[in-house]
Amino acid sequence: MAGKVKAKKNVDPVEKILEIVKTSLDDGKAEDVIVIDLEGKSSIASCMVVASGNSNRHVASLAENLQMKLKENGCSSISEGLEKADWVLVDAYDVIIHIFRPEVRDFYSLEKMWSAVKPR
Repeated sequence: MAGKVKAKKNVDPVEKILEIVKTSLDDGKAEDVIVIDLEGKSSIASCMVVASGNSNRHVASLAENLQMKLKENGCSSISEGLEKADWVLVDAYDVIIHIFRPEVRDFYSLEKMWSAVKPR
C-alpha cells in the first residue's frame, strides 16, 4: 500500500520573502528589527522591515547577505545606498527593507512616520 502524499500548501510570497529577510537579518546580528504591515495602507509594498547595523560595514554586510539569500531562494531585489552604507534600502518588491546605522535611523524615524500602521 502506497503512502499518502501530502499536498504542499501554497506559500504566500510575502511570507516567504519576510521569512528570508528575518532569518538573514537575525543571522547577521541586525539590531532592533521591526516589521510594519503596509497592507491596505500603501501601494509601495505589503510590508516594510526596519533594522539597524552597528557600523557602515555591518549595514553593508547585512544588505549584501540579504540580497544573496533572496537570490538563492529565487526572489528578486535591488538596493540603494551601499556606497555609503549609512542607510541601505533593499527593495524585494512586496517587502521593502531599510537597514540603518542607529543614529541615521533615529534621525529619519521611519517607525514614527508609519506609527499609525500596525506592526506585523
